[in-house]
Amino acid sequence: MPMTAPAAKGNEPAASATQPHDGTDDEVMVQEAFQRLIDTYNASPHRKKTDLIQKAFNFAKQAHKGVRRLSGEPYIMHPIAVAQIACGEIGLGSTSICAALLHDVVEDTDYTVEDIANLFGPKIAQIVDGLTKISGGIFGDKASAQAESFKKLLLTMSDDIRVILIKISDRLHNMRTLGSQLPGKQYKIAGETLYIYAPLAHRLGLNLIKEELEDLSFRYEHPEAHDRLCQQLSEIEPQLQQAFQEFIRPIRDKLDKMNYKYSVKARIKRPYSCWLKMQNKHVAFEEIYDLLAARIVFTPNDPENEEGECFQIYNVCTRIYRPHPDRFRDWLSQPKANGYRALHTTLMSRQGRWIEVQIRSQKMDEMAERGFAAHWKYKEGEKDTSASESELDKWLMTIKELLDDPQPSAMDFLDTIKLNLYASEIFVVTPKGEFKTMPSGSTVLDFAFSIHSMVGSHCIGAKVNHQLVPMSHVLNSGDQVEILTSNSAHIDASWLQYATTAKAKNKIESSLRRQRRELQKRGEDIMTDWFAAHDLEPTSLLIDRLCLLHEQDDRESLCAAIGGAKLTLTDADADAIQRQPASNGNGRWRRYLPFLRRKPKAEAEPVKEEPLKVDRKKTIILNDDSIPNYVFCTECRPIPGDDVLGYLDTNINRIVIHKRECPQADRLKTSDGNHILAANWDTGKSLEFTATIHIEGIDRVGILRALTDVLTEQFNINVHRLNIDTNDGIFRGNIELSVHDAEDLSVIIKNLKRINGLEEVTRIS
Repeated sequence: MPMTAPAAKGNEPAASATQPHDGTDDEVMVQEAFQRLIDTYNASPHRKKTDLIQKAFNFAKQAHKGVRRLSGEPYIMHPIAVAQIACGEIGLGSTSICAALLHDVVEDTDYTVEDIANLFGPKIAQIVDGLTKISGGIFGDKASAQAESFKKLLLTMSDDIRVILIKISDRLHNMRTLGSQLPGKQYKIAGETLYIYAPLAHRLGLNLIKEELEDLSFRYEHPEAHDRLCQQLSEIEPQLQQAFQEFIRPIRDKLDKMNYKYSVKARIKRPYSCWLKMQNKHVAFEEIYDLLAARIVFTPNDPENEEGECFQIYNVCTRIYRPHPDRFRDWLSQPKANGYRALHTTLMSRQGRWIEVQIRSQKMDEMAERGFAAHWKYKEGEKDTSASESELDKWLMTIKELLDDPQPSAMDFLDTIKLNLYASEIFVVTPKGEFKTMPSGSTVLDFAFSIHSMVGSHCIGAKVNHQLVPMSHVLNSGDQVEILTSNSAHIDASWLQYATTAKAKNKIESSLRRQRRELQKRGEDIMTDWFAAHDLEPTSLLIDRLCLLHEQDDRESLCAAIGGAKLTLTDADADAIQRQPASNGNGRWRRYLPFLRRKPKAEAEPVKEEPLKVDRKKTIILNDDSIPNYVFCTECRPIPGDDVLGYLDTNINRIVIHKRECPQADRLKTSDGNHILAANWDTGKSLEFTATIHIEGIDRVGILRALTDVLTEQFNINVHRLNIDTNDGIFRGNIELSVHDAEDLSVIIKNLKRINGLEEVTRIS
């Protein structure tokens, strides 16, 4: 075992090289941080193993000696902070604290997992190993190291949930200190956090951490929007607090008379939640009406009857205020899959505002904020055998099943894991009266696969509430479902349209891959015989010409089409591929069509392109001269004024510009974050960009005239496409037009909203 600290290999956020610093100040800062950790641990209910924690600290401190983070502080401050979060904010014990202190030692130094096992035992070593990034090849050479790392994390997590809890702690501290990173790295880490880690925290019941991860990601991805929303929330907070006090006063009076011990908290919507609602609902900040919620947390007079007391408090509230008939949620009799338990109701205040009220016991509140995983199996002196543990076990078993049959694409794998992390739940009843939890939006096919893979594979439909329905039928909470099967039914590609859960999609895609491999093998044999029959050598050139002739993407697609009898090779094909000139292959990148309106240029002679060289430390400046050098994503279609980033696509040897919230960009931040580049606009008003807006309103005579007057006469806008449909006096449509930037588009939308009868105007691309 090495006896001196090796040089660091880097981390996320990366450590910088050794820097001169006042060693005395460093030592004081480190010791104070470690003492806070020990004090937090000693105040916890865990058995005290401070000697082991001290040993782990000393080892990690020596291993990271002389290394600093980009912020300038000693590197050991990061492991201490991760251990502090794991202990103080999640509630983990000595094993997790030691693993958190040691989590970067194997990755960043020459110490090995075996060294950790020899010094600290196999359990801590196993957790550290799960937390260590890898650069292997589970998915193949083209796979993302990030996806590889996440897969290993899940492999270890399925045996010990503490791995993911410490990883979330690590990510939270990295997000809290993200300001020292370059913008491109910030986008990568923030996007990865929103895509994977915030949903994981949600799924594990870590609500406070989930909210902080979301807000921090939002802050770094959209700093201007974040600051603007924080300012708006700050300005309206006194008004909301006054409304809350007026609303809660009569409830307090009644609860006081009943001698309840309780606290009431005002819950003001978080900046990220506001922004998400504004994006999804296409509303302005002023149009968000659920900014305020109330939370009643009580200490039960009878711990055996805490659910009954929840309903007593609910009755108190509904006698004072009228409840919304469709917004009552009972998470007591059927807790959420992440262990959440509470009563929710929405009441009409005397000021005419709907206010949600959440009612929880003290224990329920702690579980809601910090997650049931912190209480599960590892808390010394107690063992949680509640339904929450059962739900976690089921989720971990699903993860294991997915890992047993991994997706060939790294991002497909991540998408499969992420698919249902944020989904709300419904409860479905089997014919025997058993309740099963399913994600909201689940279909009959999803339910069939949740029972067993063979049931799903042979599903032909179901009886839902004794009525015959197809496998595409979307289930509702409380439905009683009997799956119907047939041995003659087999998985088909069309089934993917009906599957929404990770398990169902994974099983269907796995079966389709097996079918495709069989077709490819059959097609390969047929093609080989065809070449031999025509005295031709099956060279790559001739096969490429066959692909081009039959519009197939590659050899695999060609063989699958031949094996599936979708195409037949003929004598004419043999003549054609011998006469056909080779394709120059220069059209691959045209799947990203720039949407700038320019005159087409003559095709240049194909030239062999050198790999694009990019300085990742520099921000891309998109100005009138440089814009033609970049490709713009056709899915999100960014225009000047949008928050954007660049992605170096090595497949097309181009930099593709995306909106920072683009779904494609979200996946790329997670799968290939090292190719994410910072980008900013610096354009004038000379270029025009295409944007599309959606309109809805009340149909009336002259509405279209008023619409075109605003666009053409007031703004002199060139309208490229206008589609309008009317039904029962309501019209809906899309308008594609040219604008200079997002500011122009915003002004146009504001003016369109002033037209009488035009109820909704939103940008859709």
